[in-house]
Amino acid sequence: MKIKKSFYIVSFYGFIGLNLLSAQVNPVQKKQETPFTNPIIWADAPDLSVTRNGSDFYLVSTTMHLMPGAPVMHSKDLVHWEMSGYVFDRLNDNSRYDLLDGTVYGRGQWASSIRYHKGKYYVLFSPNDEPFRSYIYVTGNPEKGSWKLITRSRHFHDASLLFDDDDRVYVFTSNKVFELSPDFTEVIGNPEGTVVFQKDSSETGLLEGNQIIKRNGKYYMMMISWPKGEKRRQVVYKADKVTGPYEKKVILEDNFLGFSYAGQGALIDDENGNWYSLIFQDRGGVGRVPLLIPVQWENDWPVLGDNGKVPLNGNVPLPPFKPKNNIVESDEFSDKKLKIQWQWNHNPVNEAWSLSERKGFLRLKTGRIADNIYAAPNTLTQRMTGPKSGAVVALDLTGMKDGDVAGFGAFNGDSGLLEVIKEGSQKFLTFSTHEVSLDHKTKAITGVKKEELKRIPLTSDRIYLRIEADFNPGKDLADFSYSTDQKNWTEMAKDYKMIFDYRKLFMGSKFAIFNYATKSTGGFVDVDFFRVNTGLK
Repeated sequence: MKIKKSFYIVSFYGFIGLNLLSAQVNPVQKKQETPFTNPIIWADAPDLSVTRNGSDFYLVSTTMHLMPGAPVMHSKDLVHWEMSGYVFDRLNDNSRYDLLDGTVYGRGQWASSIRYHKGKYYVLFSPNDEPFRSYIYVTGNPEKGSWKLITRSRHFHDASLLFDDDDRVYVFTSNKVFELSPDFTEVIGNPEGTVVFQKDSSETGLLEGNQIIKRNGKYYMMMISWPKGEKRRQVVYKADKVTGPYEKKVILEDNFLGFSYAGQGALIDDENGNWYSLIFQDRGGVGRVPLLIPVQWENDWPVLGDNGKVPLNGNVPLPPFKPKNNIVESDEFSDKKLKIQWQWNHNPVNEAWSLSERKGFLRLKTGRIADNIYAAPNTLTQRMTGPKSGAVVALDLTGMKDGDVAGFGAFNGDSGLLEVIKEGSQKFLTFSTHEVSLDHKTKAITGVKKEELKRIPLTSDRIYLRIEADFNPGKDLADFSYSTDQKNWTEMAKDYKMIFDYRKLFMGSKFAIFNYATKSTGGFVDVDFFRVNTGLK
């Protein structure tokens, strides 16, 4: 019997208010403003690059090994964002993108650059994986998701595109600039690039995440600086010419709300000449979250927030924008395609999943033998969100075969998993922790430490699995429970510690739905719904 689909969903974006100023005499309406509270997106969206066309802002972020990749988000007020699409559906540079002969955990699509120029949008990114090269895509409309690959060029690490006033095209990476041919296919001039500044004595560590803009004839390179043994900070290098000389200024050094120091992001203006910065901050288990900072200009230098401090609250002098979707959303699996918020772990095996074989359900079939979730194809993910969030999935287990493992997890390099395991004719529900070890070079799985903490026999082929996550300061905890009727819930685990580890998956924790075979293929589970409750306090 089909499960009745109802669930109370709290908007990810919260309440949007309009501030109106009225007077007793000659009332004058104040320009509409949009209030904001940082972080503006309480979820994993790092390596921010943003561009503008009129009143439309487009933001691109990093999702590495998740497919489709290079997520593009749209806004008109810089506060409320909706998903527009992805630059690509899959990458096929090597078999590791298919979870064969290794993995691309923590690699794949990294720090992208998005730019609008003369009616077209361009995205540049450089996968941190062999063969080392860069991709440049173009589209006339990010809303339609019709991105076209222009070229695969040489590798540019954490690079930023610039279309200059004379239409010449440049790529900036750390302290180098490259000029590209008009068709983007080759480097003009020095193939090793032009060094435009030398690190000063204070720069003893990383300089990366370059995002270049041009304002009033001057060039500004925004990048993260992380001197060895010192605090992470945001710096700007400024010059009157593309090739320099550049001078440096530290513009942000703030451990906002007690989390690690914010850094790496971009500068953007609006139609009215106001300026802003979008910066991300590490927030532990939830990942790296975007912060919005108003910008003033003094002596041709950007001043972020309150003299280099991130504001908790503020107002953007733009009318409130109402997104057509949220960054994280429920799915009843009743449409002909998955909702735009979903991403697969590595390239999906499209023959092993279906929305049509059983109407109103997502069918996940086992198409490959695997002995752990990290090696299993077709794990479907969405971001977890803070400060708190929860989600429930409903599974029909009728189609499982001996040795199949299906379930719902808080997925990361260290994962907490609710697993339904079929052994012979019996099914068991377990809670277990899985910790992956990866080869540094190939990211091949060298081992998975598994610990089963609870097991119960199942007598029903209908089951509801629930995860509730708390990302408040000092928490990063998840609770796991199950039900057979959506009314009475049984705890399987409490206060599981979620971990962000850049040496492993390098991402925030994800809600993950999975099904894989350990003995023989051909089994399946049907997912009736995924219902998420986000933005809880």
